[in-house]
Amino acid sequence: MPVTLRRGKVTAIAERHDGLVRLEVDGRACAAYPGLTGPVALGDDVLVNVQALELGLGTGGFDVLHANLTRGLELPAERGAHVMKLPYTPLQHAVLHAEESWGDESSADLAGLPVVCCSLHSQVAPVCAGLGRDLAVGYIQVPGGALPVPLSDTVRALRDASYLETTVAVGPCFGGEVACVSTASALVTCARAGLNAVVCAIGPGIVGTGSRYGHGALAAAEAANAAGALGGSPILAPRVSAVDERVRHRGLSHHTLATLELVRSATVAWPQGLEAPRELGPVETVDASGWREACDGLTLSHMGRGPDEEPWFFAAAYAAGLLARARAA
Repeated sequence: MPVTLRRGKVTAIAERHDGLVRLEVDGRACAAYPGLTGPVALGDDVLVNVQALELGLGTGGFDVLHANLTRGLELPAERGAHVMKLPYTPLQHAVLHAEESWGDESSADLAGLPVVCCSLHSQVAPVCAGLGRDLAVGYIQVPGGALPVPLSDTVRALRDASYLETTVAVGPCFGGEVACVSTASALVTCARAGLNAVVCAIGPGIVGTGSRYGHGALAAAEAANAAGALGGSPILAPRVSAVDERVRHRGLSHHTLATLELVRSATVAWPQGLEAPRELGPVETVDASGWREACDGLTLSHMGRGPDEEPWFFAAAYAAGLLARARAA
C-alpha cells in the first residue's frame, strides 16, 4: 500500500505543545511533530499523509504532516546523534539514545523495581493514580499503538501533575525525553536513574486484527519478560470490561489472556469485589475501592467510555498501580 499524500496550506493552528502541534490544513484536522518536520506556521506549504483518515480508521481521525516545504527542508540532525529512529523509512532521523552514554554495563539488575505492564494506553492514568505523586515513576512507551510520545495528552497531563518523572521512547517510538533501543535498555535506564517504579504501555490507539496474537497488546508481554529477566517485579494490568460490544473483549479481554500465554512470570493485579475468571489463573487481589477519589482530576476514557460506564476497567488498572506502590516501599 503506497503512502497517500496531498499538498496543502496550513489554515489554522489549534494547539502547540512540546513535540506536537494540532493544526488544520485546508480546513482538515492535522497533527504535526516539529521534532521531525521542523516548525510550522500559518500559510506554510506542506505535504500531508491523509491515508488513515480516508480509510476511516477509528484512531486515525486526523491527517499527519509529512513534510513542511516552507520551513522544514535541510534541517540539521540532532548534534552527536547517529542511531536512527524509523530507520530506512522516509522518516528516518538520528536521535541520541541512552545506551550510547553507558560506560560500564555490569549493572543491569533492576533489584526488584516494580514494572506495571499495560496493554492499552487508557490504563496509564489510573495506574499512575495508584502509584501516587510521591514516587519517582518513569513512563516507557513501547511499540503497539501510536509511536509519537507527544501525541498523548494523558502522558502530558501526568507529567505536568508530577505523576511521572520522565518519559522514554523505545525502538520506533519517538519524542520521549529519553530514547532507548530496546525495552530492556529502557528498564535498565530507569533503574540507573534511581526511579521507584516504571509504567510500560503502548501509545494511544492499538494495532488490532481481531486475531489471537495479531495485536499491539503483546508489547506488555515483552515488557514483563524483560523486567522479570533483569530482576524486576513485573505486574500486569488486566483489561476488563462489562459493556464492550465485542465478545472477545467483554469480561476479561482476549488481549490479556494472549499476553499471559507469552509471559514467563508476572503478577496479575485484580480488584477486590470482582470475581476473577478461572482461565486467568492466580491473581493478587487488591483493595481498589478508592480508585475514583484517587483519579479525581485525571481524564479517564476507555474506547470512548468513562468511569461510570467502565468502573472495573479503571479499578483494575488502579489496582496494578497500588500493587506496584506497595512493592516500591
